[in-house]
Parts: sequence; structure tokens; C-alpha cells
Amino acid sequence: MTKSMSFSATIRPLTLFVAGTLGGAGVALAAAASHGGDAHFLGSASTMCLAHAPALLALYAGYDRIRTAPVAAVLLGLGTLVFAGDLVGRHFGGNSLFPLAAPTGGLGMIAGWAVVALGAFFKKRTMEV
Repeated sequence: MTKSMSFSATIRPLTLFVAGTLGGAGVALAAAASHGGDAHFLGSASTMCLAHAPALLALYAGYDRIRTAPVAAVLLGLGTLVFAGDLVGRHFGGNSLFPLAAPTGGLGMIAGWAVVALGAFFKKRTMEV
């Protein structure tokens, strides 16, 4: 097993796990936003979770064909977790995860989408047996 295959083999199941987690969190955050008064932070966190969960699911499904899927999945997943986690922390605790956490998460998501786009210029992944 090569180093890149090992990375991909490790990231692939985590991608599905994070997709499911973000999807569930997005629904829960939407419910909390609609029932909890100030919906600004929770609504934004819900939107990001619900937008990126299907993207991660698509990357998981396309791992065999999208050469940049593992790196894109890491960037999108971590970026979304940091961004949404920061907003949730601000709503419930009044504190940020760390200085500039939301912009850092946002940049991670933007970078993830850029890596998805760059995947168009790489040859399809070929699976070796």
C-alpha cells in the first residue's frame, strides 16, 4: 500500500462519518435556531452543515474517480466543523473556539471547493488490484 493510498483509505470512511454527522447536526441546529430565540449563529451553522454534508457524501461516492477527493474532503470537513463549531460556541457559550476560528473554517471550505474544482484537471484515479 502506498502512502497516498493509505491516506485515501483512512480518509474515505471518515468522509462518510463526517457527512452523516454534519447532516444530523445541520437538522438539529436548524431546529434549535427556530426555537431558541436569536437564530443568527445557529442558522448560519446549520446552513453550512447542510450544504457540505451532501458534498462530502458525493466525494465519498466519487473517491474512485475524483483524484482530489481525499484532500477536498479533509478541507471541506474540517473547515465546516471549525466554522460551525465556532458559531455554535458563540451562541451557547459566548466564546469563539479560538481567535479568527470562523474565518479560518471559511477559508478551509473555500480551499476545499478549489481542490474539488482542480480535480477536473487530473486524470481519473485508477484502482490497482
